[in-house]
Amino acid sequence: MTQIDFYINAADKFRIACVIAAKAYERGLRTLIYTPDSAASAKLDQMLWTTPALGFIPHCLAEDELAAVTPIVIDQRGEDVTHDDVLLNLCAERPPFFSRFQRLVEIVGLDEEDKAAARERWRFYRERGYALDTHDTGKKR
Repeated sequence: MTQIDFYINAADKFRIACVIAAKAYERGLRTLIYTPDSAASAKLDQMLWTTPALGFIPHCLAEDELAAVTPIVIDQRGEDVTHDDVLLNLCAERPPFFSRFQRLVEIVGLDEEDKAAARERWRFYRERGYALDTHDTGKKR
Protein backbone atom coordinates (compact mmCIF):
# COMPACT_ATOMS: atom_id res chain seq x y z
CA MET A 1 0.00 0.00 0.00
CA THR A 2 1.19 3.51 -0.80
CA GLN A 3 2.94 5.44 2.01
CA ILE A 4 1.69 9.03 1.98
CA ASP A 5 3.65 11.96 3.41
CA PHE A 6 2.27 15.49 3.74
CA TYR A 7 4.86 18.28 3.83
CA ILE A 8 2.93 21.19 5.33
CA ASN A 9 3.53 24.93 5.76
CA ALA A 10 5.69 25.13 2.65
CA ALA A 11 6.54 28.77 2.00
CA ASP A 12 7.76 27.77 -1.49
CA LYS A 13 6.18 24.53 -2.74
CA PHE A 14 8.49 24.36 -5.76
CA ARG A 15 11.65 24.70 -3.66
CA ILE A 16 10.45 21.93 -1.33
CA ALA A 17 9.65 19.78 -4.38
CA CYS A 18 13.20 20.26 -5.66
CA VAL A 19 14.71 19.31 -2.29
CA ILE A 20 12.55 16.18 -1.98
CA ALA A 21 13.27 15.15 -5.58
CA ALA A 22 17.01 15.59 -4.94
CA LYS A 23 16.82 13.40 -1.83
CA ALA A 24 14.90 10.72 -3.70
CA TYR A 25 17.50 10.80 -6.48
CA GLU A 26 20.32 10.44 -3.93
CA ARG A 27 18.56 7.31 -2.64
CA GLY A 28 18.25 5.85 -6.12
CA LEU A 29 14.50 6.39 -6.37
CA ARG A 30 12.73 7.58 -9.49
CA THR A 31 10.28 10.45 -9.03
CA LEU A 32 7.33 11.74 -11.00
CA ILE A 33 6.51 15.34 -10.13
CA TYR A 34 2.85 15.93 -10.95
CA THR A 35 2.12 19.60 -11.72
CA PRO A 36 -1.14 21.44 -12.37
CA ASP A 37 -0.17 22.83 -15.79
CA SER A 38 2.61 23.37 -18.33
CA ALA A 39 3.65 26.71 -16.77
CA ALA A 40 4.26 25.00 -13.42
CA SER A 41 6.15 22.21 -15.19
CA ALA A 42 8.37 24.74 -16.97
CA LYS A 43 9.05 26.62 -13.71
CA LEU A 44 10.00 23.42 -11.90
CA ASP A 45 12.17 22.32 -14.82
CA GLN A 46 14.06 25.62 -14.61
CA MET A 47 14.49 25.36 -10.82
CA LEU A 48 15.86 21.81 -11.03
CA TRP A 49 18.72 23.07 -13.22
CA THR A 50 20.04 24.98 -10.21
CA THR A 51 19.05 22.65 -7.35
CA PRO A 52 21.34 21.82 -5.71
CA ALA A 53 23.56 24.81 -6.44
CA LEU A 54 26.69 22.67 -6.87
CA GLY A 55 25.20 19.61 -8.49
CA PHE A 56 22.84 18.34 -11.12
CA ILE A 57 19.66 16.32 -10.74
CA PRO A 58 18.88 14.50 -14.01
CA HIS A 59 15.35 15.45 -14.98
CA CYS A 60 13.13 16.14 -17.95
CA LEU A 61 9.57 16.86 -18.94
CA ALA A 62 7.33 13.86 -19.61
CA GLU A 63 7.20 14.66 -23.33
CA ASP A 64 10.97 14.26 -23.66
CA GLU A 65 12.13 11.15 -25.50
CA LEU A 66 14.42 10.33 -22.56
CA ALA A 67 11.62 10.37 -19.95
CA ALA A 68 11.58 6.57 -19.67
CA VAL A 69 15.21 6.52 -18.50
CA THR A 70 15.39 9.80 -16.56
CA PRO A 71 15.22 9.65 -12.73
CA ILE A 72 13.06 12.77 -12.27
CA VAL A 73 10.16 13.38 -14.65
CA ILE A 74 7.91 16.44 -14.54
CA ASP A 75 4.39 15.92 -15.86
CA GLN A 76 1.01 17.63 -15.80
CA ARG A 77 -0.87 14.85 -17.63
CA GLY A 78 -0.16 11.72 -15.59
CA GLU A 79 -0.09 9.51 -18.66
CA ASP A 80 2.51 6.93 -19.64
CA VAL A 81 4.06 6.67 -16.17
CA THR A 82 7.18 4.49 -16.41
CA HIS A 83 7.88 3.67 -12.76
CA ASP A 84 6.23 3.35 -9.34
CA ASP A 85 8.77 4.70 -6.83
CA VAL A 86 7.77 8.24 -5.77
CA LEU A 87 4.93 10.52 -6.87
CA LEU A 88 5.29 14.13 -5.79
CA ASN A 89 1.97 16.00 -6.08
CA LEU A 90 1.83 19.76 -6.61
CA CYS A 91 -1.82 19.78 -7.70
CA ALA A 92 -4.82 20.79 -5.59
CA GLU A 93 -6.59 17.53 -6.36
CA ARG A 94 -5.43 14.02 -5.63
CA PRO A 95 -3.68 12.31 -8.54
CA PRO A 96 -6.07 9.64 -9.87
CA PHE A 97 -3.18 7.20 -10.36
CA PHE A 98 -1.45 7.68 -6.97
CA SER A 99 -2.08 4.16 -5.67
CA ARG A 100 0.31 2.57 -8.14
CA PHE A 101 3.24 4.31 -6.40
CA GLN A 102 5.16 3.10 -3.36
CA ARG A 103 5.22 6.62 -1.94
CA LEU A 104 3.11 9.74 -2.49
CA VAL A 105 4.40 13.12 -1.33
CA GLU A 106 1.84 15.91 -0.92
CA ILE A 107 3.23 19.43 -0.55
CA VAL A 108 0.93 21.95 1.14
CA GLY A 109 1.52 25.70 0.97
CA LEU A 110 0.58 28.47 3.38
CA ASP A 111 -2.61 29.80 1.80
CA GLU A 112 -5.99 28.71 3.12
CA GLU A 113 -7.25 27.41 -0.22
CA ASP A 114 -4.27 25.08 -0.54
CA LYS A 115 -4.70 23.91 3.06
CA ALA A 116 -8.42 23.21 2.54
CA ALA A 117 -7.71 21.12 -0.58
CA ALA A 118 -5.01 19.23 1.33
CA ARG A 119 -7.42 18.47 4.18
CA GLU A 120 -9.82 16.93 1.63
CA ARG A 121 -7.03 14.77 0.20
CA TRP A 122 -5.94 13.76 3.73
CA ARG A 123 -9.51 12.66 4.57
CA PHE A 124 -9.78 10.70 1.33
CA TYR A 125 -6.54 8.81 2.00
CA ARG A 126 -7.29 8.24 5.70
CA GLU A 127 -10.78 6.88 5.00
CA ARG A 128 -9.22 4.32 2.68
CA GLY A 129 -6.67 3.15 5.24
CA TYR A 130 -3.47 4.60 3.82
CA ALA A 131 -0.52 5.17 6.15
CA LEU A 132 -0.17 8.94 6.58
CA ASP A 133 2.65 11.03 8.00
CA THR A 134 3.12 14.80 8.34
CA HIS A 135 6.31 16.86 8.15
CA ASP A 136 6.22 20.57 9.02
CA THR A 137 8.55 22.41 6.62
CA GLY A 138 8.03 25.64 8.58
CA LYS A 139 9.72 24.35 11.74
CA LYS A 140 13.35 25.22 12.36
CA ARG A 141 15.55 22.18 12.69
